[in-house]
Amino acid sequence: MGSLSRFHKIALISLGAVGGGLAYYQINSGKNEKKYGAYNSWTTNFTPSVKWDKNWDHREPESIVRPKRSDEPEEENKYNEKLEKARSKAVRHLFLIRHGQYNVQGETDKERTLTDLGRIQADLTGQRLASLDIKWDLLVKSTMTRAQETAAIIAKHLDKDIEVKDCQLLEEGAPIPPEPPVGHWRPEPRDSARIEAAFRRYFHRAPPEQTKDTYTLLVCHANVIRFFVCKALQFPPEGWLRISLNHASITWISIMPNGNVVLRSLSDTGHMEPKYITSR
Repeated sequence: MGSLSRFHKIALISLGAVGGGLAYYQINSGKNEKKYGAYNSWTTNFTPSVKWDKNWDHREPESIVRPKRSDEPEEENKYNEKLEKARSKAVRHLFLIRHGQYNVQGETDKERTLTDLGRIQADLTGQRLASLDIKWDLLVKSTMTRAQETAAIIAKHLDKDIEVKDCQLLEEGAPIPPEPPVGHWRPEPRDSARIEAAFRRYFHRAPPEQTKDTYTLLVCHANVIRFFVCKALQFPPEGWLRISLNHASITWISIMPNGNVVLRSLSDTGHMEPKYITSR
């Protein structure tokens, strides 16, 4: 019985070794390389799950300039000159400001005015924007009451010669159905089209004739800003509801000359004391 017991032990050890070898082979074989492969974070030895769309704003020079007709040197030179003229040369900085806290009990837009706290929040944000020592080129505000009031308070801290515009496209709404879903809620199709149109109006690289960086303020709403951030960074746009924004917060996006987009800050309220910070 003793020798039989030793035999069983040897057999079990052998089977375990064989099984381990098979498992190692399966994990490290080329067939499973994509499934189990791991790379150092500093390498580029991988394929991106989603590639960046260089022509997201339809302003990539190669998409604007007519293709060359031949490979002749003269034709090549003319083509390159046209490409160079079509290239953006400056940065467009967009500062997206959410309105301050407002009366959510109001039945109409005119009744949804800023609360006392909302006015304090807007004033603090105006002070913060003024302290950045930036030459603001344009202030665009949603036509809804809470955004109009917020923009008016902020404007008191800025240069008096800043250009100010109203824009209905920036009004609050639901851009697209969020993922994960929220109950049986669905957006209005007209809101989806309007907010998409707002994105196309304000998010694009600088035109070739622009030689200096520009700084634009957009005073609008949480849903609109969250959607803009996802779209600009080419993240799944249906994830917009996963982002939270504080009242009167600053979200800063830069659009580079080559079309790359940089999110410099998101829902920044570091200029406020904690007692003034709210989001709902």
